[in-house]
Amino acid sequence: MSGQIILVILIIIGLVGRSPIISTAACVLLIVKLIHLERYLPTIERRGMELGLLFLTFSVLVPFASERIQSKEIISALTSWPGILALTGGAAATYINGKGLEMLKFDPQIIVGLVVGSIIGIVFFRGIPVGPLMAAGITAILFKLFSLVSDRL
Repeated sequence: MSGQIILVILIIIGLVGRSPIISTAACVLLIVKLIHLERYLPTIERRGMELGLLFLTFSVLVPFASERIQSKEIISALTSWPGILALTGGAAATYINGKGLEMLKFDPQIIVGLVVGSIIGIVFFRGIPVGPLMAAGITAILFKLFSLVSDRL
């Protein structure tokens, strides 16, 4: 199947699944292909994840830069039970995201299953897509568990 057709299908799936990020990414890549800038696709592939993570980190750090969060609030947030649980959750999530990034580098075609699975989660379970890294991280954990169970059988 042609790359352009797949991108159009992903645009439609993103629209139906209410995932504007998938639709936008597929649109941009389709434009890159249509105006014959394919030579930039390897650079986008290699640096796209880094740029996405950079902008995500920007958005998370803005409250500190804009001084909406004061040092007193930081200390109280980190010493309360919800704060300690948030620290634990943040550490676990970044670990899982790291495993997801490894899995995406190892098996990039897995993104198809992640996209379709995310859309199923949005449409049927009223979920909220959190991005391919977390989905890939959970997939990596499930893959490891499946491997461990199947090795014992």
